[in-house]
Amino acid sequence: MARIPEDFIQDLLNRVDIVDVVERYLPLKKAGQNYMACCPFHKEKSPSFTVSPTKQFYHCFGCGAHGSALSFVMEHQALSFPDAVRQLAESVGMTVPSEDRPPSPAQQKAPGIFDVLKTAFDFYRAQLKTSPAAIEYFKKRGVAGKTAARFGLGFAPGGEDWQPLKAAFPDYDWNALLAEAGLVIDKEETKRRYDRFRDRVMFPIMNQRSQIIGFGGRIMGQGEPKYLNSPETPVFEKGRELYGLPQARAAIRDRGRVLVCEGYMDVVMLHQHGVEYAVASLGTACTPEHIRKLLKLADEVVFGFDGDKAGRRAAWRALENSLPEVRDGKELRFLFLPAEHDPDSYVQEFGQARFEQLITQEALPLSQYLLKELSAQVELTMEEGRAKLLRLAQPYLEQLNLAPILKLMLSKRLAELCQLTMDEMSQVLSGVSSSRQANEMPVAQYSGGVYAEAASGYAPAAPFERNRGWRSARAGRDGRDSGWTPRSGKGQWRNGRFGDREQRPPSLPPRPKQDPLLRVLQLAVQRPELVAGSDALELAWGLEGQVGLVREVLQYIRNQADISSTALLEHWRGAPIYPRLQQVQRDSQGMFDKFAHDELQAEFCDSLHNAAQTQRRGSTLDRKAELEYRDAHGGLTDAERAEYLALLLKK
Repeated sequence: MARIPEDFIQDLLNRVDIVDVVERYLPLKKAGQNYMACCPFHKEKSPSFTVSPTKQFYHCFGCGAHGSALSFVMEHQALSFPDAVRQLAESVGMTVPSEDRPPSPAQQKAPGIFDVLKTAFDFYRAQLKTSPAAIEYFKKRGVAGKTAARFGLGFAPGGEDWQPLKAAFPDYDWNALLAEAGLVIDKEETKRRYDRFRDRVMFPIMNQRSQIIGFGGRIMGQGEPKYLNSPETPVFEKGRELYGLPQARAAIRDRGRVLVCEGYMDVVMLHQHGVEYAVASLGTACTPEHIRKLLKLADEVVFGFDGDKAGRRAAWRALENSLPEVRDGKELRFLFLPAEHDPDSYVQEFGQARFEQLITQEALPLSQYLLKELSAQVELTMEEGRAKLLRLAQPYLEQLNLAPILKLMLSKRLAELCQLTMDEMSQVLSGVSSSRQANEMPVAQYSGGVYAEAASGYAPAAPFERNRGWRSARAGRDGRDSGWTPRSGKGQWRNGRFGDREQRPPSLPPRPKQDPLLRVLQLAVQRPELVAGSDALELAWGLEGQVGLVREVLQYIRNQADISSTALLEHWRGAPIYPRLQQVQRDSQGMFDKFAHDELQAEFCDSLHNAAQTQRRGSTLDRKAELEYRDAHGGLTDAERAEYLALLLKK
């Protein structure tokens, strides 16, 4: 589809009220200026999910979910950005326009492809009613009539007729969309076409809007391939879709759990027996896109695989694709069924309660499964085996960037297995001594759209250091220290005295110095109107890393009139820098609420000047080092020597 104009998205966000949007899905209760509810994105008994009508944002203090009305619809309904915009626009009577740009060939074909797929779906369903063999097959597999109707099961005729769809499409011989939709195959050498699916029971595949996008066909007797799926088309990508998701969405929300299987019949029979939160990948391993989609829908994702070698290979691929997507607060587990069973046969023999008991008792958490599989490859009683385990685990640990708590706990367990302390293991993995680590300055690095700050120095929610008009966190209203009371309760520190003796108050650990670039970004994201009241100092900055990110954000705000914090974030949705901006907005939520506009403006200008000075200082040091190197390797010209002396005298 054509690109949705940015000004329409901003207008839409200005028109909708996030309270009204959220209340369509959740019961909200008034709590002061905000509204509260139990978070729909994780399990909780007491409400920690807040909706702010003034800021037009939701925020969960339990799991960290945070965003606008548009984000909420995307996350809660697991919709794509264009679909969420369309749904939100329809709710307020707005029509989604598109920018004047020619649609791609795939976009031009998509509407027609949906039509021919729906026609084929109706044809296959009708054929099932007239095929005793297909009806008998489903009966033997235990499929009830209601289940067949719920999943739209059908039958593709075969035998001597190679073109059964001709009965549904009068233009069968020349309709190009039939081939585009993957329903027919064109033979170039004979210039004839025939149906892709023949003499198979049919499983229609739907997208999240319940539109038919493809089919899976299973042969009823002997033959290969046992399963045949639609090819990739303009509306169907195996790596993005999950079988049974439209039917499972409500149960996934209610249980907070999703079970991922391998086969169509697994999903159908699990649903029939009450395990209605089951879905299946479409003849391929679970992809990162699958994982992201599932983690939006549930806090617990269980991969259910057969216990054979193929099932274990599929499980390991699922683990590898999951690691970069795992977040703290989300749980991924791996269930291996007994060798003689698959989910279909197990739930039919033992029922729902036994199957769910198996999930609860036997499914391995991701951390345990990872260490179990890696440990099986080494001899832990030998030093060489423990060293090998450490090296095997390192690349997997490095992928847990979105789950720092899980990464830390997994690292501790790994250190125990290798009989090392955490410091020793860190030195081995990083190649940096602990003394050097203690002296390193925190550095923010940009990688793949996510900034990772050194844990030794990054404190996103730290109170303000004393700056223009700001009091320290320990200062009272008059600006003086408000005093310290020891825990013992036996005495008090007041005005530099303890009892009758002059003593110094207990020393506190030094707080990390606030990064001026981070403060500029926090203020710009939370209060975009502050940028207009400052000089455009960022124009002299570089274009790479965090400096480039902050510069890009500031320049965009300066070019927009009265842009809101919500619209600012939505502008970068889908861009590499979006996760970083979302993190900054989440971490600084409420940080500036108690301060007046003048104080915030002063803080922003000071931080901007400090950041600019830091950039100039870095350039000066780089040039000084360059001149020193050239002096030692060939000498300097008179002009360069004068420049070097000027840099030495510069403060």
